[in-house]
Formats: sequence, structure tokens, C-alpha cells
Amino acid sequence: QVQLVESGGGLVQAGGSLRLACAASGRTFSSIAMGWFRQAPGKERVFVAAISKSGGSARYADSVRSRFTISRDAARNTVYLQMNSLDPEDTAVYYCAARSATIDVIITSTSGYPYWGQGTQVVVSS
Repeated sequence: QVQLVESGGGLVQAGGSLRLACAASGRTFSSIAMGWFRQAPGKERVFVAAISKSGGSARYADSVRSRFTISRDAARNTVYLQMNSLDPEDTAVYYCAARSATIDVIITSTSGYPYWGQGTQVVVSS
């Protein structure tokens, strides 16, 4: 089992920045591949960014590439999502996800993650 707790959401004006954090526990952090997804009202949950268990590889959705950065801190067992140049279209509940991995893979599908956090709300005002 992996427990995930997100934090860092809030209300921000368009063009602003936020940093989300996801603290993981229950498994050795270096054995967990992780990702961020988001779900806007009335829409399905979609991929935002993912990082391999080593942190050596990352992937982004086209809509956030060059604005968002995913990173992980092994000392804090935490994955971050730095979000810059925020747009009202980024308004959503953001979820952290994790799965155990034996190789350094990137997982971009919701079905690829068995463990999910409770979500943190991000609202971007125009």
C-alpha cells in the first residue's frame, strides 16, 4: 500500500504560480513511479505529468509542457508539481498517483496507477 497526501492548491490569478506537493508513505520512495492528473468539473480525469522512480525521466501533457515541472525529493519522500503561467483552463482538482515499479518507467494512464491521493483544488481566476 502507498499512502499519498497532496497539498499546495489554492486560488491564484491568471499568470501566477503554484507548487503542489505529494507526500508518499508505505513503500520505499525510490521504488515508486508517480504522476499528476487533474479533473475539471464535468470532465474526465486527465494526465498532466509523470516522473520515473529514479527521477531521471519525466513526461508532460501538451497543454502544460513548458509551464509545469514535475520533480521528486527522495529525502522528503515527496513529488512536486511546479505550475507557472497559470491559465483559467488549468482550474481543476489535481490528483497525485503512484505505483510500484521495478524498472524506470513513465506511466501516463489513469489505469496504470493503483494508488491515488485525495486531490487538491486549484482555481485560476481571470
